[in-house]
Amino acid sequence: MRELSLNILDVAQNSVSAGATRIEIDVLQDTAAHTLLIQIADNGRGMDEETVRRLPDPFYTTRTTRKVGMGVPLFKMAAEMTGGSFDIQSAVGAGTTVTAVFRTDSVDFTPLGDVESSVCALVTMNEQIDFVYTRRVDGREFVFASAEIREMLDGVPLNEPAVMTWLAEYLAEHAAAVAAPQK
Repeated sequence: MRELSLNILDVAQNSVSAGATRIEIDVLQDTAAHTLLIQIADNGRGMDEETVRRLPDPFYTTRTTRKVGMGVPLFKMAAEMTGGSFDIQSAVGAGTTVTAVFRTDSVDFTPLGDVESSVCALVTMNEQIDFVYTRRVDGREFVFASAEIREMLDGVPLNEPAVMTWLAEYLAEHAAAVAAPQK
């Protein structure tokens, strides 16, 4: 994929398909250490050990609509090509956690892209799911929780056009503030 935000969207969509009611997306960057950690954790159905073992194989998929599954293998390859790592932890009935660590100083580092737009799309298309998005850069942190926003809106749908516009701006503004270089 051309940017890591699309990998985040793909893995989070897998969480939605697995029946998750809560999905946590963490994007944690340490510029001095040249690392970026992306973690997507859910409380969905989870997977057995055999499925977890086979998941990075592009010719294995649990979907019945196609014979290949490229999302996880490409995400794994993107992390490992930078000298980073990739891990999936899952248990049936307990959910799944996907963790990818990237070396940002590698020539093979894929740009992060627009994570906030991906999060906005996930939140507005899946109002019944609680999303928690954490963006941390060198200790500065922004945490977004869709449950808090739903509570503030008091019944106004998250996919209402005005709410979607506000949400996109809110996420972009706060994430940009966290990512801005410190003086």
